[in-house]
Amino acid sequence: VMMKIAFTAQGQTWEAAMDPRFGRTAYLLVFDEADETLTVHDNTAVADEAHGAGPRTAALLLQTGAEVLVTGNGPGGNAGRALAGRVKVFAGAGQGTVQEALERYRSGDLAECSLA
Repeated sequence: VMMKIAFTAQGQTWEAAMDPRFGRTAYLLVFDEADETLTVHDNTAVADEAHGAGPRTAALLLQTGAEVLVTGNGPGGNAGRALAGRVKVFAGAGQGTVQEALERYRSGDLAECSLA
């Protein structure tokens, strides 16, 4: 099954470092397995938000149509509730590059988070 897989990243390419944070990630990179494209979604505006960064990032993620999120630390309470039942979240990929995170996801190396 071809899916769209989102990554929390500090940059805009496969070589970018993963961002371990969900709510305040600089970018969401979305890989579409169907056509092998990588789309960049700028999330840097949330850096100025005192509160509500997680839910704002969750809303952006849902807009991308991604079915899977690969990140370092799973989304916090409000963001997690916004994503529950809509996006599968795999945490533990806060180190390394986006490319390495994709490989870890595909090899089954990452644990799926419960968002309930």
